[in-house]
Amino acid sequence: MTFKVFVDGQEGTTGLRIHEYLAARGDIEVLKIDADKRKDPAERSRLLNAADVAFLCLPDAASREAAFMVNNPNTCLIDASTAHRTAPGWVFGLPELARGQRGAIQASKRIANPGCHASAFILAVRPLVDAGLLPRDAAVSATSITGYSGGGKSMIAEYEQQPLPAHLSAPRPYSLGLKHKHLPEMQAHTGLSAPPVFQPIVANFYKGLAVSVPLQLSQLKAGTTPEQVQAALAAHYDGERFIRVMPLRDAATLEAGFFDVQACNDTNRVDLFVFASDTQVLVMSRLDNLGKGASGAAVQSMNVHLGVEETLGLV
Repeated sequence: MTFKVFVDGQEGTTGLRIHEYLAARGDIEVLKIDADKRKDPAERSRLLNAADVAFLCLPDAASREAAFMVNNPNTCLIDASTAHRTAPGWVFGLPELARGQRGAIQASKRIANPGCHASAFILAVRPLVDAGLLPRDAAVSATSITGYSGGGKSMIAEYEQQPLPAHLSAPRPYSLGLKHKHLPEMQAHTGLSAPPVFQPIVANFYKGLAVSVPLQLSQLKAGTTPEQVQAALAAHYDGERFIRVMPLRDAATLEAGFFDVQACNDTNRVDLFVFASDTQVLVMSRLDNLGKGASGAAVQSMNVHLGVEETLGLV
């Protein structure tokens, strides 16, 4: 069976990567819009309603507008913007989130694709909340370091200019107003009663992302050990194709002395780590911000929704 797929916003970073994933698929017919009609509402509406699955790779306002254009009840929308990630009627497109999430994705015609920082944070924290190790009212903080492709075409152009301005050669913390656009989903889909204090950092490399969540053992359920933290992650993701829970105090990473933020690049994989001392744990989550952090996750949700092999076209 062949499925018709339309990417609204096909020229953006996420849209282009989705096209790359779909190009090798024999079960997908990609509907394309003529360059001179990309902003034509009538043509966009026609293609959105002709598709079995339509990806919205647009700014928030344009994604909301596109969603209103769809009147075909059979068209499934997968929105890569932040517009619908906590909206009623939209399912969060993270199959590994919890039991029942895949069924919800398969049944829904409205799927909100997670943000890159949010995916890494949620996958690290949700199992600890579900296991009762991390109280919902815990004061949680997180730091994320990411490649500049996460900023889209404008930031990519900024970092790839030659010569590179000196201020871009060093990592740059941002979102200093503590209102990052991923915070609502980071709270909602972990079950925390308050959003984390979140510090993202962009650096001079193209892609790759790692979120670090530092915790005092005293913050956790009384008597919790680092071994239990690692075991909770391993149990939650047992059998998951794209989630790899590493051994406690991963020996290879400790031997190297540095954490490789880019080791999941060009995959749909997430690596989870627990480093620990006698009193503290550091939970780390690593992914490709353009793969599992964006386009790969969207294609994975499409596969789940269509009922085809979930890993199809993904590595």
